[in-house]
Amino acid sequence: MTSSTKRTCGDCTLCCKVMAIEALDKPAGSWCRHCKPGLGCAIYAERPAECEDFACLWLANDLLDEPWKPSRSKLVVTTSDDGLEIRCEPGSPNAWRREPYAADIRAWAAEGKRDDMTVLVIIGQRVILVAPDREFDLGVVGPDERIVRELEGTKVVGATVVKDTD
Repeated sequence: MTSSTKRTCGDCTLCCKVMAIEALDKPAGSWCRHCKPGLGCAIYAERPAECEDFACLWLANDLLDEPWKPSRSKLVVTTSDDGLEIRCEPGSPNAWRREPYAADIRAWAAEGKRDDMTVLVIIGQRVILVAPDREFDLGVVGPDERIVRELEGTKVVGATVVKDTD
């Protein structure tokens, strides 16, 4: 995705809560010890590379309009190797079900069906695979696990979590 936007985080620090930060041993769903919510990072100049390299899609792509700003939507949208991930603020686990977000997420799932991409909603460690016509609540998916979709043609009819054997 490309963008012409020059957005900045401003008062938004939600990624500092919903994202895991391996270099800081920070799990997803809890505030980073260096974050000053609504203000920014206390170690910004020395932040880990994974923080420095991170940009949510609201920052990186002007296709997401103002309602998608994470501090407003309570959702941080990112890409993954095989699709999109929508990470919810733990205090707002159903934010993704509100409009305009739910309709956009369903549309992305329909596009993903055509392009063999997944759309995941992540609430802490809980993962929900969103298909155009249904959801698959996969529960907690660990770092040593992966999601396997069961397809009939291009339609997702099932999903399971298995140990990653890579």
